[in-house]
Amino acid sequence: MKIKISSLKKNEDFKSLLAGKKISNKYLTIFFKKLSYENNKSLNISFVAQKKIGNAVKRNKIKRRLKNMVRDICKKIKINLNYSYLIIAKKKILEDEFQIIKEELFNDFKKTKKI
Repeated sequence: MKIKISSLKKNEDFKSLLAGKKISNKYLTIFFKKLSYENNKSLNISFVAQKKIGNAVKRNKIKRRLKNMVRDICKKIKINLNYSYLIIAKKKILEDEFQIIKEELFNDFKKTKKI
């Protein structure tokens, strides 16, 4: 089943997610919370790369890679569509390989199902 990925739009959504639960590792931090008014037909997820990580080219590369990882993870495990997710990248994400970061993200999404 192909899941449509939609991003958060409103500032209030981001603020409420930052008050929710979080899981962190050396590459990224995942905030997640159930937003009641969002529909559960698509995956509500946003990717953030701060300016201190690098220029626009590097930040966009990080976001493209993270979106690709999430698509692969959606195929392998069932992600709860009732929750909204916010993934904030850290500077260390530029230094390691795609597959290592993907495994870390996969493990973190498994943890979100348990919490």
